[in-house]
Amino acid sequence: MPALSPTRPLTEKLLLGATRLALLTAPLTERAFPERLEIDDNHSLWTSQTPDYRPGPPLRESITADLAIIGGGFTGVSTAYHFSRRYPEKRVVLLEAKTLANGASGRNGGMMLNWVSGVTDHSPEMTRRIYEITRAGIQMIRELIERHNLQVSYRCDGTLTVYTDARRAEAAHAEVEYHQSIGIPERFLDSAALRATLALEGVHGAVLDPDTGQINGAQLVRGLRPVLIEQGVAIFEQTPVLKIREGATIVLTTPEGEVRAKAVVLATNGYTGKLGYFHDALFPLHSHVFATAPLTPEQQAALGWRRFAAFSDDLDRIAYSSLTSEGHIVFGGGSNQSYAYLFRNRTAYPGSPASAEKSFRRVEATMHGYLPGSTQVPITHRWTGTLGITLNRTPLMGVRGDHRNMFYAIGYCGHGVTLANIAGQVLTDLYSGDDERWRGLPFYQQGYVPIPPEPFRWLGYQAFTRLTGKSPRV
Repeated sequence: MPALSPTRPLTEKLLLGATRLALLTAPLTERAFPERLEIDDNHSLWTSQTPDYRPGPPLRESITADLAIIGGGFTGVSTAYHFSRRYPEKRVVLLEAKTLANGASGRNGGMMLNWVSGVTDHSPEMTRRIYEITRAGIQMIRELIERHNLQVSYRCDGTLTVYTDARRAEAAHAEVEYHQSIGIPERFLDSAALRATLALEGVHGAVLDPDTGQINGAQLVRGLRPVLIEQGVAIFEQTPVLKIREGATIVLTTPEGEVRAKAVVLATNGYTGKLGYFHDALFPLHSHVFATAPLTPEQQAALGWRRFAAFSDDLDRIAYSSLTSEGHIVFGGGSNQSYAYLFRNRTAYPGSPASAEKSFRRVEATMHGYLPGSTQVPITHRWTGTLGITLNRTPLMGVRGDHRNMFYAIGYCGHGVTLANIAGQVLTDLYSGDDERWRGLPFYQQGYVPIPPEPFRWLGYQAFTRLTGKSPRV
């Protein structure tokens, strides 16, 4: 799904005033979950389209590895894939607390997008570089699906950013012309051209980013399991990591086993704080999403959706929607009710979807506003996904620790479908020392703005979102 707010920065004194306290957090050499691990059981359209998938067995012994990966979503599976192809002689172990694609990789809005959130360097060189890297990431996903003949539903006929304000539409048009001048193939659609392809109420124009699209991430991640096994990766599902002891050899303790690894990858995104890492760098934000019954091409046209894989709007609490190859409309965002931050970084939204009924009704109302004919379309799936959000909306990828053997890629801020799949290449290159193409990028080996601890974190989030209707960021 797209970033949760536009790229223009906001200064939130309530949050930043308390930030200084977060700087007191010191790294630990041994880390255990500070609270009970939370894994929610609400299911998405994406996982429902993997009916034959059965989770693998948990780890029940002590083993060794050259690389242990914690997390079985886009980041973990991508890292396992690229690393094991480059180093077939090395022992790679992947540990997943529940099932592959249980987290945001299987409970997202399904949009494959270009760009990176939170970027402040808008020079022509950096703008082109970020666009080309993310475009290559989407192409890499497509090539991987074709190479291994994976049964993954996806489409790449372009996505739109639509503008609900005439002045912002005019500014977007000017930006598209600038992007075109530096070789970025975006197009601007005025309101008339837009209505002929995707008829949305209250929209004054849109930016088309070609070759972006929509994908079933659960099918991708779970479809790669046999490929990884063939490449020698040992995968243990239903295996939460309970404790991490750092050193030249890192020891991971699980309920029934142990892994001693020379290097570890934190591929846990919004759940990373539960492992004791990056607690002051990101917080888990719960995003409510739903999907409709599949619509026929005739029904899609009558509704006004005749072309393109997806759209998102220009508002701070972004509304986003995609249309699957099978005709399901997937919709999320649009208001403060669409998202939730729970006190003390809780990573599961308890009781969803039943407990979030009001939130889902608000999301549905947003869809009906854009697509008035959708009021009679039945909703078949509702789910809540857990995002990893940094304060300045920039992801974090790199290596840390006294022995430089704790690798990480987290905080995708809504752009995880593309970026988390790129992360496997980034971390493999970083491990190899062959990382020239990533150096200088805003998400690579960079610091972060710390988020204040509780209760300031929760109070700041609630106060800011309720008073402004916006998402707190620097």
